[in-house]
Amino acid sequence: MAVIYKNGTIITMAGNPTAEALIEKDGQIVLVGSLKQAEAWQKEHSEEKMEERDLAGHTLLPGFIDSHSHISSYSATINLVHLDDVVSIAQLQEKIRIFIQQRQVPEGTWVIGFGYDHNFMQEKRHPSRQELDAVSTSHPIMISHASGHMGVVNTAGLEAMNITEETADPEGGRIGREANSRQPDGYLEETAFTMSARVMGAPDPQQILRQMEQAQDVYLSYGITTVQDGITKSAEWKMLSTMAKQRRFKVDVVSYVDMKDHLFLLTENPDYAHGYQNHLRIGGVKIFLDGSPQGRTAWMSEPYLGEDPQYCGYPVYTDAQVEAFVGEAMQNGWQLLAHCNGDAAAQQYIDAISKQSQKGGGPDDWRPVMIHAQLVRRDQLKAMAPLKLTASFFTAHSWYWGDIHLRNFGRTRAENISPARWALEEGVNFTFHQDTPVILPDMLETLQCACQRITRNGVLLNQDQCLSVEQALKAITINAAWQYHEEDRKGSLEVGKLADLVILDRSPLTCPIDQLKTIQVLETIKEGATVYRHP
Repeated sequence: MAVIYKNGTIITMAGNPTAEALIEKDGQIVLVGSLKQAEAWQKEHSEEKMEERDLAGHTLLPGFIDSHSHISSYSATINLVHLDDVVSIAQLQEKIRIFIQQRQVPEGTWVIGFGYDHNFMQEKRHPSRQELDAVSTSHPIMISHASGHMGVVNTAGLEAMNITEETADPEGGRIGREANSRQPDGYLEETAFTMSARVMGAPDPQQILRQMEQAQDVYLSYGITTVQDGITKSAEWKMLSTMAKQRRFKVDVVSYVDMKDHLFLLTENPDYAHGYQNHLRIGGVKIFLDGSPQGRTAWMSEPYLGEDPQYCGYPVYTDAQVEAFVGEAMQNGWQLLAHCNGDAAAQQYIDAISKQSQKGGGPDDWRPVMIHAQLVRRDQLKAMAPLKLTASFFTAHSWYWGDIHLRNFGRTRAENISPARWALEEGVNFTFHQDTPVILPDMLETLQCACQRITRNGVLLNQDQCLSVEQALKAITINAAWQYHEEDRKGSLEVGKLADLVILDRSPLTCPIDQLKTIQVLETIKEGATVYRHP
């Protein structure tokens, strides 16, 4: 059966920007054009059963493509203590206390909170272990910062992790210490923070799968039809591959395995590395080169403000290590994603790719990706263009942490975060993402941030970096498809491509820019099948 969509705005993201009708058959687009052309197709295929979908003035676009997030991590937050709205340590304590009481959490069981941001709390600091001890000393407690790069554990948590005065800071991380002492204060940063995952008991396998189904439904509610798992390790792969084998995915999921410790996942699963298996494939590998700008751990070439005048954040690896990662990925044809927030981390990545490219031997169309690229400079973007190095911007930073960046970096650097206009002018492919679970995968909010660049306090961060709506839409459709090497089957409404579609209540092209995030996703369609409908 074929389905014809008409009587609405159809935005193609292709050569002809709009169309009057679209026909889908067996999950693929077979016609995009005028009503007259659609009528001719119907006559030519008169034996074909047709369903008419009246758009009723609504807007049809290609399904949105998530260029970077962590669907596995997001699924794990479904049943955590949500702390994204806390504005004080007292409120944070109360939310955790209520969670323990309402869930009747057994003593000795980990209690995990997610999403607090000290930048928006009255105290302007992270809680201490003693403040978490005030909630409970019989439960190990761990709270994760909204960035996912740091957090705090209570005393029971430190004991469970075997972190003491004698514990050295791990490579690429830091253990917070009490003043004039080596006594841990509960704060853990970067690799020190990720150690917590090693001591937490695994949840029920069926519950894990149910939470993944809930997570994909959230992505679908935002019109997203292709999702990323941005740092896949063994536990995440077990969940993802089980979901695929049981045919429980409704979205396409592209996994990037942890290159540092989990390369075996790629080599042991060649079928997934060569294409989708029940909506799951391995896209390549991922490394981290620095931390978070709002957490003041991004690696910068110039110092942060309000800190030790020499403090620039810090790298995760040496130049030689990064060159080795890049060389191995390039020689094996593995697409490489590197987390780079600061400009020093960006330079390290650019230099490594440039050096390895000069040696030759890699694929002609490798398409590496710089993830976040928050503080990448214009001269660096100019260097990225000939390397075909995509900049995937966490664009909503302008709203969520723009005021923090002004405080951390000063006006000159902060007003050019997520410099999409520079990328456009320098010929660099760029995409937008939300880094979920850091924030929700709200593509329309991101669209507004890219076009408006307003902070929470109403500060405009360099109007010259603002994009038009059409330019911003490309970053979540056709540009993102190119990033994934899938531009021949996704990202635009063209004949032969998958019928991955989203229906909106209004057209982004005519909606006032300051109202873009209020546009409602009415329906999400994956390969011709409705997988989400607004209630």
